[in-house]
Amino acid sequence: MYVEILVEIKSKHIDKTFTYHVNDELKSRAKVGCRALVPFGRQTLEGYITNIKKETNIETKDIISIIDDEPILNEEMLELGKYLKETTLCSLSSAYSSMLPKALKAKAKVNMKPKTITYLEYINPNHEKTTKTQNLILDLFKDNKKVLKSEALSISKSSTQTLIKNGILKEFQEEVYRYIPKDNNYAKEITLNTMQEYCVNEITKSLTNEVYLLHGVTGSGKTEVYIECIKKVIKNGKTAIVLVPEISLTPQLIERFYHAFKSDIAVLHSSLSDGERYDEYRRIMRGEARVVIGTRSAIFAPLKNIGIIIIDEEHSEAYKQENNPKYDAREVAKERAKYHNCPLVLASATPSITSLARSMKHVYHYLSMPKRANASLLPEVTVVDMAEENKTGHAILSRELEYRIIECLEHQEQVMILLNRRGHSTTITCSSCGYTYKCPYCDISLTYHKTSKNLRCHYCGYTKYVSDTCPNCHEKSLNYYGLGTEKLEDYLREVFPRARVIRMDRDSTTKKGSHEKITSAFESQEYDILVGTQMISKGLDFNNVTLVGILNADASLNIPDYRSSERTFSLLHQACGRAGRGLKKGSIILQTFYPDNYIIKCVSKNDYKSFVKYEMNVRRTLKYPPFYRMITIRIMSKDYSALKEESLKIKEFLKNHVNEETIILGPSTANMFLVSGVYHFEILTKYKFDDKIKPALEELDNLMNLNNKVWIDYEFDS
Repeated sequence: MYVEILVEIKSKHIDKTFTYHVNDELKSRAKVGCRALVPFGRQTLEGYITNIKKETNIETKDIISIIDDEPILNEEMLELGKYLKETTLCSLSSAYSSMLPKALKAKAKVNMKPKTITYLEYINPNHEKTTKTQNLILDLFKDNKKVLKSEALSISKSSTQTLIKNGILKEFQEEVYRYIPKDNNYAKEITLNTMQEYCVNEITKSLTNEVYLLHGVTGSGKTEVYIECIKKVIKNGKTAIVLVPEISLTPQLIERFYHAFKSDIAVLHSSLSDGERYDEYRRIMRGEARVVIGTRSAIFAPLKNIGIIIIDEEHSEAYKQENNPKYDAREVAKERAKYHNCPLVLASATPSITSLARSMKHVYHYLSMPKRANASLLPEVTVVDMAEENKTGHAILSRELEYRIIECLEHQEQVMILLNRRGHSTTITCSSCGYTYKCPYCDISLTYHKTSKNLRCHYCGYTKYVSDTCPNCHEKSLNYYGLGTEKLEDYLREVFPRARVIRMDRDSTTKKGSHEKITSAFESQEYDILVGTQMISKGLDFNNVTLVGILNADASLNIPDYRSSERTFSLLHQACGRAGRGLKKGSIILQTFYPDNYIIKCVSKNDYKSFVKYEMNVRRTLKYPPFYRMITIRIMSKDYSALKEESLKIKEFLKNHVNEETIILGPSTANMFLVSGVYHFEILTKYKFDDKIKPALEELDNLMNLNNKVWIDYEFDS
C-alpha cells in the first residue's frame, strides 16, 4: 500500500505530493486527510495524506507514523484547498494550513491533548468495613453517581487511594472543553415584524444555492432574521455558519445565539487560546455543534451538511486575509454554499459597491429592511466644521459636542466617541533640532503609547522606550502631536471629571476576554462614555446610547486607495447607527475639516443611494471594480536596486502575455513603501475579460519562485 503525501514546507517549488510506502502495521490507520510523519531528505517532516494507491513504479521510503486517528481534512476541505491554490496562487500546503487550528497544522509541533477531569465512581457498595475518614468520602456519593477526585482528595489523600486500591471506588477520566460560552440570561424574546418575516420567508422558501444581499439599516433587526433562518435549517437536520468581521462583535452576538441554540454553538476566533480552538474544532468535527460563529477563518469550519451561511457586515475589509493565502472569506463562502447547495446571506447596512452592483444585475437576490425594528427614527446628524472650531481653541471636541455630552451625562444617558486612531500621539518631534522619532524598519513615524511609555510602529511592531530628552540634541524639548484614543481618553477625563470613561481599541483588548468585559460593563451602564476605534462602529447594541461623537471623520478620505470613499462612508454610517437604538432619540455630532465633501454630506443625510450613484460613476470613469476586474501585483525585496530592475521586467512580461485590452499600470511605489526593512512596489492590472491573465500569472509565479532576492504576491479584486 502506498500514499501520496503533501509535505508541509514553505518553498513553493516543492508544492507537490511525494509517494511513500505504508507498512502492514500502519495500513489500517492510513486515511486520506490524516497527517503522517515522513522522512524527507535529511529531515523528518509532517504532511497530509492526499491519496492512497495500491502500487507504484518508483522507489519509495516508508512513512514513520500516522499522527491522526481520524482525518482532519475531509473531502470538501481537500477540494477547497485546491480552490484556494488556484484562485490566490498560494501553495497547496499553505492553503490546508490556513484551514486548521494551530494544534492540527502539519509542522506546528504543538503537542496538544484534550483536557480531562478525573472522577470517582462508587462501584462496590458491598465492601468490608471502612474507616471513619473513608466513610466521609463515601458520603459524597449519596446524591451523586460520580464525584470529582479532587473533592475526595481534599478530605484525605491516603483514604481515597485505599478505597481505589481495594476496588470500592473506580477512577475514570472525562474530557472537558476549555471554552464554555457564558450564559448571560439573555431573555429578550423577539416577535418578528412584517419586514423581518418577509426576509426569513424569502431566504428559507427553497434553501438552495442562491446568494441573498440583505440590506438592512442599523437597528433593523438583521440578527433576528439570522436566528429564525438558522432555526428552520436546523429543523431540517442541517448546520449553519455565521461570520462577523470583528472579534468585538462576537460577545453580544454569542449571547443572543446562545439563548436560541445553547450548546449547539461553537465559536472560532483569534481571541480563543490554542487549546480552546482545538476543542471547538474537534466539537465541530464530531458533529456536537451545529452552529458555528466566528471571524474570517471560521469559514473553514469542518461542518457537514451545511444548510445556510450568513456573513454579517459583508462590506467589511476584515474578511480579506492579509497574509498568504490572501483569500476572501466571502468568496470561500460562495464556494462552500455551492458545494452544499445552500443559501448564502450577505448582510449589511452599507453593502459593498460590488455586492450592490451584482444585485442590480440579479446575480444576487436583493432584500431590503429600510426601517428600524422598534420603529425608532434614525439619529439626526449634525456636521461641525473643525476649521472654525480651531479658531476658538476647540481643537479636540467642538463646542457642540461638549454641550451634548454634558446634556447626556445630566440625563444619565451614555455616549460613544469614535476616533479611528489608537495610541496617544501620532508624532513626537523635538522643537530644538527638529528630530522626529521614526521606525528604523518602516517609512513611518512611531506612535506614542502613554500607558507603556513606548513608541510603537503599527506596521512591523517595533517598540522603543521614550525618554524625556531628545536622543539627537539631548534637550528636554519634545512635543507630542496628533490625537489617538489614549490621549482622547485622558482629555475626556480631564474635561468631564465625574464621567466614567472606558476605552476600546486594539491596545486595551489584548487580554483574553477583554472585548466581552468592556462591552458587558458598558451595557450594564458602569461607564458613561465609550471611546474607541472602528471596532466600536458596527454591530454593537446599547439601548442607553443617545449620542455618538465622530472625531477626524474625514481622515480616511485622504488614503490613496480607490475604496477610501466607500470605507469612509461605511465607517461613518455604521458609527451613526450606534445611537438611539432604544426608546430614546439619538443624535450624531460629526466633526470634519471638509463639511462640503460629498461623502460627508451623504452620511449626514443618511443618503446611501446618492452615495452609491456618485461612487458608481467615479468607478465607471476610472475603470475600477465592479466595472473592471483588478489584480494588484506586489513586488518586494530588501534590495532596492534588484526590486526596481525586476519590477520593470515583470511589467514587460505581463505586456507580452496578456490581452492588448488589459490595462497595466506601474510599477510604482506602494502606499507603504518600506515595511520591516522590505521595499514594496506595485503593478495594477485592470481588465473586463482576459483569458490569458491567469496562465500568465501562474507562469510568472513559477519564474519568481527561482528568484531568492525578489518575491511577489497578489491581491484580487472583482
